[in-house]
Amino acid sequence: MNSVGLVKYASSLVALTICAACSGSAAPSTGGLNYQYIGKMLFVNGRPVTAARMNPMPRYATLLPDRHASSKTFEYVFSYYETYASIFDYPKSVKEIGKINGDGGQGCTNVLYGYGKKIFWNVGGETQITEYKVPQTPIKTLSVSYSFPTSCAMNAGGDLAVGIFEESGPGGGDVVIFKNASEPGIVYTTPLSAEYFDGYDTKGNLFADGLTRSGAFKLIELPKGSSKFEGITTSNSVRFPGSVQWDGTYVTVFDQSADDFYQYTISGTKATLKNTISITGSGDCAQTWIVKGLVYCGDSGNDGGEVFKYPAGGSPIAIFTGNFDTPLGVVAAQK
Repeated sequence: MNSVGLVKYASSLVALTICAACSGSAAPSTGGLNYQYIGKMLFVNGRPVTAARMNPMPRYATLLPDRHASSKTFEYVFSYYETYASIFDYPKSVKEIGKINGDGGQGCTNVLYGYGKKIFWNVGGETQITEYKVPQTPIKTLSVSYSFPTSCAMNAGGDLAVGIFEESGPGGGDVVIFKNASEPGIVYTTPLSAEYFDGYDTKGNLFADGLTRSGAFKLIELPKGSSKFEGITTSNSVRFPGSVQWDGTYVTVFDQSADDFYQYTISGTKATLKNTISITGSGDCAQTWIVKGLVYCGDSGNDGGEVFKYPAGGSPIAIFTGNFDTPLGVVAAQK
């Protein structure tokens, strides 16, 4: 455990250049962005991303919610890093009502699940993390010396955990925790080579998922009060890392490749699968965000965003309409 202060890591870009010639997994550009796979990891414009795939699919007809509903809730679909966040006010409408330029990547709020209370965080810059007052006023910026921060989560006490996709540290995909969401951050090494998503449970335990150096899925936990992450064995196989979030009853992991939510009970270092919730009609939910009765999807595969019933799953009940550029994240908050 060390204070943040290591030199920015750029070898992932070097690795991309080296492996581009030896990998047969190159892919064409999508929406003006060049992307390529190195093993299971997807790189877009030379930067690693937490999406599993980008496969544009035919869109479903837009399903309109009750336009008479009053709403003080806002949803944010984050496009590719440092591009923009599209703002929505579902269930009042599915149409984009605004945009925050310069945002992208992933988001989180000051609640474990549900609509954030008046603020949300965006991890979308190469080194910076920004807090916003709803609907779009920046109020605080944190900084890390790592490339590339990709995920974030907050516990009930207001601590902010930021995942690092790749880094030169001994653990690879490290996690930086900002006590009370303030600098300086403390670095925790993990067993992951690349960290994708993280989330707290109600007890203050922090869970994260990602890939090992062999390209295998792995779920890990930093128990409350501990200084060391430990591996968690899941009772089922997870094909590709997805959002990790408390849903009010269970620790959930979304499998991007299977389009399934796995609800787990955790005991010691074992996660026991209790239920599987399947969704259909998404291309690739790069990040999901669960609220009571619903789950939002930032869909890199369909280049958009959807709303599903939770825990019912199934087809989308609403599809956001607006401008998107390879969505990687989604979060919901209220005034």
